[in-house]
Amino acid sequence: MSVIVTDNGFAADDWTLGWDGPKTLDLGPDADIGALDLAGVEAIRVAFPSFSDGRGFTLARLLRLRGYRGRLRAAGHVIADQYAMARRAGFDEVEISDALAARQPQEQWVFRADWRAHDYQSRLRG
Repeated sequence: MSVIVTDNGFAADDWTLGWDGPKTLDLGPDADIGALDLAGVEAIRVAFPSFSDGRGFTLARLLRLRGYRGRLRAAGHVIADQYAMARRAGFDEVEISDALAARQPQEQWVFRADWRAHDYQSRLRG
């Protein structure tokens, strides 16, 4: 089972089409997004095999720069400390395991949900 993390805390998965539908993509951290046809894609889930593997953040940023406006989900080993970075990179939500949700309760994720207020680069630009 999985837990979905949003800016409001933990939530149930409300993706009604399922992740095996024709309008969804599952991408690995080494995906070549230049070769993807994003026309009609409503949701993309990017796998994070390890919390120390940051390639998914780059993929999210590149997808948004290419104009993708659909739902973008980070899935796997993302920890609460990375939530703000995930949101700034372009992810809408994070999918974590029940075991991780037990180790890092909702309060830890919500604490980082105000990701716009603590943006280091914005503070530097002043």
